[in-house]
Amino acid sequence: MTAILRLESRKLVRSSLVLTGLLSLLLGFVLAVFPGFADEAELIEEAFPPVLLGLLGIEEIHTIEGFVGGYVFSMIWLLFAGIYFAYASAGMIVEDVRTRRMDLLLSNPVSRESVLLQKVAALWVPLVALHVGLFAVLFVGIVVIGETLDPVTLAVAHLFIVPYLLVCAGIGIVLSVVLGRVESAQATALGLVFVCWLVDGLSEMNSEFEWVGAITPSRYVDPGAILVHEEYAFADAGILLIAFLVLLGVATALFVRRDI
Repeated sequence: MTAILRLESRKLVRSSLVLTGLLSLLLGFVLAVFPGFADEAELIEEAFPPVLLGLLGIEEIHTIEGFVGGYVFSMIWLLFAGIYFAYASAGMIVEDVRTRRMDLLLSNPVSRESVLLQKVAALWVPLVALHVGLFAVLFVGIVVIGETLDPVTLAVAHLFIVPYLLVCAGIGIVLSVVLGRVESAQATALGLVFVCWLVDGLSEMNSEFEWVGAITPSRYVDPGAILVHEEYAFADAGILLIAFLVLLGVATALFVRRDI
């Protein structure tokens, strides 16, 4: 039975396209400033607070690889896209429970496990929309400003973002099962992703607290390392995938036992 998957997928089309369009505009503006930015990179790095440099993971900012890895991926993907996935998934279960649509849905021959898994699977829509749309805008934009970036390396960097986004979705779906209000679940999910991103960056500024960042999902994805050094952290990607499966398992177990 895939009716729920099809329905949830259609519901996510509009928001996915809107988000892709907005982030594409932001990406275009960011790329437009790179030529002038690169010329003054040394002065800019000296002027930037160390905290900001740590948050963004800036490295070799005078190159298009360092600029894309430090700005584009850190802000657009790790922060904005991560928040979207957590926010979208946080409303999936609790909204239907609050509006009593879940009662009608479960009156059909479908298990709770299937309902939850199909709702989460519908996130393929924003995954595809964002990756295809932003990859195209980024690649064309780089060519327009007269720079070059290996499209294969760029595609791999996009691919390594997927496990991180799934973990953000996992955080949201757990909150959607646990909390009883849509607003509370979505606000908490949004806040958790932002705080994790913030803690990860700040913890790297002090070696004594670096261990704190180990519990944040953004610690296990480094687009800059892929784009600048072509280093692929398969183990970190595996950790994120395992974390997503654990979160999904927890959400499923809680939902099955929940009294709605």
